[in-house]
Amino acid sequence: MTDKRIVLTTASSEEEAEKIARHLVENGMAACVNIIPHVASIYRWLGKVEEAREWVLIVKTTAAAFEKLRLAIAELHSYELPECICLTIDDGSPRYLRWIAEAVSAEKSGE
Repeated sequence: MTDKRIVLTTASSEEEAEKIARHLVENGMAACVNIIPHVASIYRWLGKVEEAREWVLIVKTTAAAFEKLRLAIAELHSYELPECICLTIDDGSPRYLRWIAEAVSAEKSGE
């Protein structure tokens, strides 16, 4: 197991997805954010089944940065209850995992 994490969230538009992604990377909370456009989401909200087109954000970060990242998503998001799911990265390319750590740390040191 590593201290690296994948965080999943969705956005209501391309503009919102890009705003969130750029903020997370520029402020050292994420090394990288992939944006997957036009995902069909079917979900239950307030007792009704709803459907929407969304943009999925796949965020690469560290365990130490997650709490700040979670708060930023909640603050920047248009949804009343934005998705924010943190998954543990058990293993991976050592060079890639090191890059995540360096990218998140490098940006954070600039605060």
